[in-house]
Amino acid sequence: MFASTMNAHLFPHEICATAGNFTANGTYQTTLTALLSSISTTNSLSLTYGFFNASAAVSGTSQTLYVVGSCRGDLTAESCRTCLEAATSDIRRLCPLRKAAVLYCENCTVRYSSTSIFGTVATDPDYQVVNVNNVTSPDTYNSALKTLLDELRGEAAGGSFLRKYATGDASTGFDSIYAMTQCTPDLTKQECSDCLVTVIGRLTWCCAGKMGVLIVAPSCQFRYETNNRFFGPISEPLLPLPASSSPKTDALPPPRGKSNKSTGIILVVAIGVGEGLVFFFFACCFCPKKATGTYADVQGDRNGINEITKEDVVTDAESPQYDLATIRATTANFSHQNKLGEGGFGEVFKGKLPNGQLIAVKRLSQSSEQGTVEFKNEVILLAKLQHRNLVQLLGFSLEGEQKLLVYEFVPNKSLDYFLFDPQKSRQLNWSTRYQIACGVARGVLYLHRDSRLESFTVI
Repeated sequence: MFASTMNAHLFPHEICATAGNFTANGTYQTTLTALLSSISTTNSLSLTYGFFNASAAVSGTSQTLYVVGSCRGDLTAESCRTCLEAATSDIRRLCPLRKAAVLYCENCTVRYSSTSIFGTVATDPDYQVVNVNNVTSPDTYNSALKTLLDELRGEAAGGSFLRKYATGDASTGFDSIYAMTQCTPDLTKQECSDCLVTVIGRLTWCCAGKMGVLIVAPSCQFRYETNNRFFGPISEPLLPLPASSSPKTDALPPPRGKSNKSTGIILVVAIGVGEGLVFFFFACCFCPKKATGTYADVQGDRNGINEITKEDVVTDAESPQYDLATIRATTANFSHQNKLGEGGFGEVFKGKLPNGQLIAVKRLSQSSEQGTVEFKNEVILLAKLQHRNLVQLLGFSLEGEQKLLVYEFVPNKSLDYFLFDPQKSRQLNWSTRYQIACGVARGVLYLHRDSRLESFTVI
């Protein structure tokens, strides 16, 4: 029978990658140790919500190492940190010199890999723990369990980018069923739902009719038990939302003059409004600030735009190059009807690629003082920066005097479009504004710490 805590011998459970070892005391091991140890020192808001992620380049190689840690949603920040610290120690001990591994504890999971694992759905390898006792009325029990898990799947998937976790209970008339579903919060609503569908679906062929089951995968998990409420209340966040969705007059400072849309990097925040998702494009590309930091050898010759060569960009950038004719065709030759905005750097146009994908094309102005640094910084840096709160750079075009940056298109304009419109601003209640602020903070945290591109500074 399950108790509140499962049998100690079941955890931790390690799954070590069989392909690829690293050298003892080499740079890979040094980087891994530093990343895993950083859980002990992080003060990240996300850890309060049970999630940790970090990455770092492995010195002397072209590899980047990624670490993700997640805790069950009802753990406090300190309990989460304690669980993850123990797990990081165990994973190094149980999977020595392995280039990738995942370790499951009862209340937390740690995994690392040299392949990006943030924002990707992984349902394997999983770990299944089963109560060997059977329920007394399988048909009635399984029907109630299915209904409960379906409800909790939708509730977890609909959670915020900080926590995707749900618990609940149901009665069969004879027994009470307590269940939990959870995804790592880096997944989208649909990705979380799909992950849980896959993992919950394994119940039918492994352990249907059992009195308790835990199936945990890298990106999601579920658990249920009979007559045993194994979960506790959700721990409070550092900045709890007020009970009322209507903001107090002093809840947020009023805007001061025009909005400052510039961050040096383009940010997008996904937030919930009503039943759906509204995506806000932080259009710093419309009016960018000067950035004091540079990447590599870019020192800031802001006048010599022709000094950037095609070879400079192609050598460093990882984004694909588009030919000018294709970009002209997608934007109807940069027609006024497709113009999205304009700033000191130049103009932004909406386009549509032959495969149907919508794009935003930034055309650098030859008279822009920021053109040289802006172009090379964005192509080289954004090609390397990948995060759900950053608009993705899809590619570039560099022909003659035309210097173009191609971004993913985010349809609902910039945040100030909502903030300063008397009608649309009503959509931005305190809860929504709080989520926007947290989304910006996560993007900035990634840029300044988790991206590990230390030579670049955004102000």
